[in-house]
Amino acid sequence: MKCAGMALVWIMAAALLPAQQIPPGTTLPVMLNSGLNAGKDKPVRKLTARIMQDVALPDGAKIPAGSHIVGRLLRVSSPSANSPSRLAFRFNQLNTRGRSIPLTTSLRAIASTADVFEAQLPTSNFDEYGTTIADWTTIQVGGDVVYRGNGQVISPDNKVVGSATVGGDVNAKLIAVPQHGCRGEVAGNDGEQALWVFSTTACGAYGFQDLTIAHAGRTAPAGEIVVESPANVQIRGGSGLLLQVIAAGPPLAPTQ
Repeated sequence: MKCAGMALVWIMAAALLPAQQIPPGTTLPVMLNSGLNAGKDKPVRKLTARIMQDVALPDGAKIPAGSHIVGRLLRVSSPSANSPSRLAFRFNQLNTRGRSIPLTTSLRAIASTADVFEAQLPTSNFDEYGTTIADWTTIQVGGDVVYRGNGQVISPDNKVVGSATVGGDVNAKLIAVPQHGCRGEVAGNDGEQALWVFSTTACGAYGFQDLTIAHAGRTAPAGEIVVESPANVQIRGGSGLLLQVIAAGPPLAPTQ
């Protein structure tokens, strides 16, 4: 009976997230489960991150919050007189509901633990007189303002750019930032994307001293993400990443 029950779960999972239904451009807002340190880490180390809100897909299915992205650290280097410190890594596997799906992803934005924390705090102090999280106004990484009460996401130039839930899920269409190499909507996937704590224009590194995204992974070598800094690259666990799917394959065998 137990084996039959597990088989039913796997079949339901495959129906929920069928092959080839994670189109290019889909954002995966994730939180790193552990930190990265160019001075201590070794290549081939396994990396994991957790998806922080439900990711709606064009066919009506979704990737549920709590699913995991898995990858590897590819290369590390400490700073020297002639070159900065670098970390090269990739996230290339989605584990969700007992299934494993190979992915190629790029990095649109990265935010420090402090910036992630601040983006989830109200902009004003609230007293004890019946105020709730529905009364909160929060500011996304990158500057968009979220009004939890009316469910609107407002850009710095005062335009409605997305929607939000009281619980903090944010969905909006990405806006291109060409001067920093970030595109907007992707052909065939022009709906709202799951952004969690990030703004529609979030692009690059936030909350880190001198950290930059040297290679986002969208161009060759596809999926390879490189971040660098004049000082030793350190990214704490709990930092946020806004990944974008470049390509996805069919679900693999159920994970045990």
